[in-house]
Amino acid sequence: MDIWIGRNGERHGPYKEADVRQWLRSGEVAGDDLGWHDGLADWQPLSTLFPEELNRPAATTPPPMAAAPLPPTTTVALENYAGFWKRFLAYIIDALVLYIPNKLIMDAMGAEAAQARLSDAMQAAAGNVQAALAAYSQFYTEIGNATLVTGLLAWLYFALCESSAWQGTLGKLALGIRVTDLHGARISLPRALGRYPAKFLSVFTLGFGFLMAGWTRRKQALHDMVVSTLVLNGRATEFQRSDTPQQRGTPGRFDA
Repeated sequence: MDIWIGRNGERHGPYKEADVRQWLRSGEVAGDDLGWHDGLADWQPLSTLFPEELNRPAATTPPPMAAAPLPPTTTVALENYAGFWKRFLAYIIDALVLYIPNKLIMDAMGAEAAQARLSDAMQAAAGNVQAALAAYSQFYTEIGNATLVTGLLAWLYFALCESSAWQGTLGKLALGIRVTDLHGARISLPRALGRYPAKFLSVFTLGFGFLMAGWTRRKQALHDMVVSTLVLNGRATEFQRSDTPQQRGTPGRFDA
C-alpha cells in the first residue's frame, strides 16, 4: 500500500507502507505528520494510522531523531486550478482531434446517405409535421449504430488519455493542464471511464454543470464533483517523481 505524507500543509510521496513504518520507529517522521492512502476519506495522523509503531517497547525502538526534511512537493500545483476558458479551449482542440475519425466512421456507416434521405424527406413533407417527425425518426434510427461507435471512441479517447501517464487528452496537453484526483495523483482507468459519462449530467442541466468550473472553489465542473477529480495547471511530466525516497537518496533514508 502506498502512503502519502502531509507536513506543514505540503504533500509528499507516495511511499511504501513498510518504509513509513520504519521511519515512524526511527523518528524520521513524527506521529503528528499526516498520512493518507486509497480508501481514506481524509488525512489522518500517522499515529492514528500506525499506532503500533509508536507503542513498541523502548528497548526495541531506536533513539528518536528530529524529523528529517521531506522531498520537494507539489503543493503549489495542487492549488493551481485550471480555469473554465482554458478547459473550454482544450475541449475544442479535442473535438477537432476526434472530428476526422468520427467523420470517417459516420460516412462508412451510411450517415451521409441518411442525411441526404432526410433532406429529401423534409422537402417532400412541405410543412407536414407528422411526416417531418417520421423522417427524423427514420434518420436517427439509421445513424444509431454510427453514433454509438463514435460515442464509444470519444469515451475511450478521454478515459485512456486521462488515466495515462499524460493525465490528459491532446487538448489538455496543448493547454498545459492535467486531470488528477483530489490529492493531485493520477486517476485510475475506472474513474476515468466514469468521468466521461458523468459529463452528460452537465448536458442535462443545459450546460450549467460545465459552467460550474468558472466559479466553484476548486474550479470543478459537475462531473469533477461526481467522480472526485481536479483539473490543474501544469503537465503531468512536470510533477512526475520516483516512487520511493530510496531512489532519490541514501538507501533506507528519508531524504531528498
